[in-house]
Amino acid sequence: MSTSNPTKVALVTGAGSGIGRAVAKQLLKDGFTVVLAGRRIEPLNELAEQARAAGQQALAVSTDVRDPASVEALFAQIEQTCGRLDVSFNNAGIGAPAVPMDELSFEQWKNVIDTNVNGVFLCVRAAFGLMRRQVPQGGRIINNGSISSHTPRLFSSPYTASKHAVLGLTKSTALDGRQYNIACGQIDIGNALTEMTERMTHGVLQANGVLAVEPTVDVQHVAEAVSYMAGLPLSANVLNMTVMASSMPFVGRG
Repeated sequence: MSTSNPTKVALVTGAGSGIGRAVAKQLLKDGFTVVLAGRRIEPLNELAEQARAAGQQALAVSTDVRDPASVEALFAQIEQTCGRLDVSFNNAGIGAPAVPMDELSFEQWKNVIDTNVNGVFLCVRAAFGLMRRQVPQGGRIINNGSISSHTPRLFSSPYTASKHAVLGLTKSTALDGRQYNIACGQIDIGNALTEMTERMTHGVLQANGVLAVEPTVDVQHVAEAVSYMAGLPLSANVLNMTVMASSMPFVGRG
């Protein structure tokens, strides 16, 4: 695993829990100054205090990625406080109730799209702008996709649609960023064991209608995969990486 320059700055959205928290802790360990963003400031402050106690550099910023003004304020603070941004891990995301499509409200659909698509776009746009104008120019954007960006689960239309959109945004950003030394890649995660996926251990509805327990994978493996992506020189890019529980129903899903 690459050891990062201690002066490099990374942003992690949704850093208060789950995958975001695990990735933030790993990037801190790698020597990054890490900006911790999320809607709930308490867990961000707790993680920042732990980092400082360990001699690491962290900045907690309350942010709602669905709100353009909130995202603009986040990146303005990054630029003012840190001077630049080297890695942006766009991780914040939510799901919707697993119900037939006709039972899903428009507000439930919109909430997922606002967070998983608009929120990722706002953060990608802001990171792209900062990386384009900073000196030296360039940086790396990593989007948290999902294996649902390739294959859906039953009753998951908002989440699946949102993650398919993220995949398209990742590819477009990778292309648009070439001339500015901005690399963009995506990590697609399957069944990493966090608060959100703890239900997998009790049973998840399968494509044939059967409820089945699914295997999970330690979230630390995801954190180390993001660490690898973040540590690459900008001349190399992982465009798409899948990290999943080996025996989970994905390759043969459905």
